[in-house]
Amino acid sequence: MSSPNLLPAIELNPPSAPQASVIWLHGLGADGYDFVPIVAELALPADAPVRFVFPHAPQQPVTLNGGYIMPAWYDIRTTDLQQDEDEPGIQQSAAALQTWIEHEMALGITPERILLAGFSQGGAIALYTGLTFPQKLAGIMALSTYLPLPQRIKQQHNVQVQGLPVFVGHGTADTVVPLRAGETSAAWLQELGCTVSLHRYNMAHSVNQEEIGDIRSWLLQCLG
Repeated sequence: MSSPNLLPAIELNPPSAPQASVIWLHGLGADGYDFVPIVAELALPADAPVRFVFPHAPQQPVTLNGGYIMPAWYDIRTTDLQQDEDEPGIQQSAAALQTWIEHEMALGITPERILLAGFSQGGAIALYTGLTFPQKLAGIMALSTYLPLPQRIKQQHNVQVQGLPVFVGHGTADTVVPLRAGETSAAWLQELGCTVSLHRYNMAHSVNQEEIGDIRSWLLQCLG
């Protein structure tokens, strides 16, 4: 049973005892159910039992959407996502994700078998958390997203990020988070010492079948 200190989440356990965990964060305005169907599409082998956790973001007003209250990992104040960033909100969601990592560790899954994933806003939180977590994780999957607070991360990241696998997937026709934001973030990640796998897809702000296939291959490589 989940701790009351954890964000509510959908938890999918394999038939046998899990040997790894993937914590996957949705985008702005969605919820944890958004990426649940992809688990079946990944068709991971039975001899690689992976537990999936899909947390729900808290409800909060989003400035760019006229203050409308919706599921959000942090506030967005301008159309330029890397200007006037909501640092307190980002750090609060990162702390909530870290609590989930610690929960998985309490289940007996070691940090190097825990992988963070996220789409759009969720991907930004996955990146921030994974790069500042004190222990090296299995990897980070960053889908249609960008690196938030890069200067803060540069100050706070630790040696554990050296060689950390990061999957960066982005649509060439993305008008929500432009491709250049993903490419710039990939360059930042390489500068920090991460092992970056950058993939560009002919799509908008979404996920397509080609990307799902690449995610499967990358997951199996990271989780062995």
